[in-house]
Amino acid sequence: MAGKFFDEWTIGDRIEHEIRRTVTETDNLLFSTMTHNPQPLHLDVEAAKASEFGQILVNGTFTFALMVGLSVGDTTLGTLVANLGYDKLVMPKPVFIGDTMRATSEVTELKPSKSRPNAGIVTFTHELINQRDEVVCRCLRSALLKKRDA
Repeated sequence: MAGKFFDEWTIGDRIEHEIRRTVTETDNLLFSTMTHNPQPLHLDVEAAKASEFGQILVNGTFTFALMVGLSVGDTTLGTLVANLGYDKLVMPKPVFIGDTMRATSEVTELKPSKSRPNAGIVTFTHELINQRDEVVCRCLRSALLKKRDA
């Protein structure tokens, strides 16, 4: 399913995204090094073992990016003008190597754009959920989307 236009959404629309992703050691290592994040909890097995987690903790910014990425195909692919912002980002549970993630999205607000008559702002609540059905990440995402009838 391709992304939807602004005027195709209604408040309360909810999507259980079909794509799932198991997080690998390589994902975590590459993302941490690409973003210059030297946190030992992400990169040092011995330091991670000595932590309260007892194992490598997956980089939270990877977790966030994966959540948004899993949602794009069903929400904004081909209809996005721009992401306007992310708000109320929380990570209530840790993510570990080998966890399998799935995402959900719900439309929580719709506003026609005041400056662009051919677009509107959709606010999504995105959640990332692990194989134990625990929410590991949640945020609000405001996206400026094209209107179909513009």
